[in-house]
Amino acid sequence: MTAESLAAVASAMADTTRARMLIALMDGRAWTAKELATHAGVAASTATEHINRLVTVGLVGERRQGRHRYVELVDADVAEVLESLAVLGEQPSTPPRGMREAVINSALARGRTCYDHFAGRLGVTITEALLRRGVLDESLALTSDGRRWLTDALGAPFEPGRRATTRSCLDWTERRRHLAGAAGAHIATAMFTRGWVRRIGSSRAVVVTPAGGEGLERLLGIEGAAHFSAAG
Repeated sequence: MTAESLAAVASAMADTTRARMLIALMDGRAWTAKELATHAGVAASTATEHINRLVTVGLVGERRQGRHRYVELVDADVAEVLESLAVLGEQPSTPPRGMREAVINSALARGRTCYDHFAGRLGVTITEALLRRGVLDESLALTSDGRRWLTDALGAPFEPGRRATTRSCLDWTERRRHLAGAAGAHIATAMFTRGWVRRIGSSRAVVVTPAGGEGLERLLGIEGAAHFSAAG
């Protein structure tokens, strides 16, 4: 790392439009340039300039499919850095600007995706339940039985590949740690596949379904799924 490279990345983030784009991409999906332009409230040509800047510093990657240009975060490491930076910049005493923002903030705090794993109260609650079950130790590393649990309990082989098996990610809203890394992604993928969670519209906010509530209670002893429902 050099001072110049750090300054380049920081400068690329230090723009409200580009920050809105990065936050949108935190849902782990690829967005079209047009979708990002609409989300950020700028013209398509302006969005292209901002996207190019983010690509240049290595924060996002792009691919083309037909006429569309798809943009996504480079990897989970970028998402975790963004989540941590959000903790530093958050002003808890600042009231929401209107009912819509209050509803959005409440949904994101309740449960959301942080790139490819769960964050918010849902992510923290799952992490704490994994600790109680002995799947993780206090450093959030897998225990000797943890890897087997990830495969047997979730019904899908756990294959971390080259990425870190587990990582501790400081939660932006809860100010506590939640599970990231390959294990966190494995749990999120399994829960989406089983229909235990669903997204709220096009946002990265998620809610637990009735089936998910039963599954979380059975596997992890998490009760009161209503806390993570749309009305919770």
